[in-house]
Amino acid sequence: MVTVYDCSLIYLKKLDTGKGAISVVENDGHFPFTVKRVFYLYDIPGGESRGAHSHKTCHQFLVAASGAFEILLDDGKTQRLIQLNRPYMGLHIPPGIWASEINFSSGSICLVLTSKEYDAGDYIREYPEFLEWKHIENKMS
Repeated sequence: MVTVYDCSLIYLKKLDTGKGAISVVENDGHFPFTVKRVFYLYDIPGGESRGAHSHKTCHQFLVAASGAFEILLDDGKTQRLIQLNRPYMGLHIPPGIWASEINFSSGSICLVLTSKEYDAGDYIREYPEFLEWKHIENKMS
């Protein structure tokens, strides 16, 4: 069973050009999945939250392309908080982890790379349903 400790920080190659830096994302084996979709979240008011869902089969890789935010990871038994605040560092979230992006700084951009194209059926959007899917007893009920 996947846990919050299966989520890992991955550092992207950072090239300093003397006029700024560039980081490149390629399907070259640097990630534990092939990137099929890229999207980004922006114009999120400071202190706000996003996400709060899990995927059944889709891997995600999140990067703070600008600003900073935290990701609260939950496997149904354990929680772990990760801060992203560098555009050359991202977090791999495998399927079966409940993830909430929280505490966005003003002007943040969250870049998301995924292993699958959008599929509404792959999302688990209700926490009790997530616990049931993971076969974990809901102590809140």
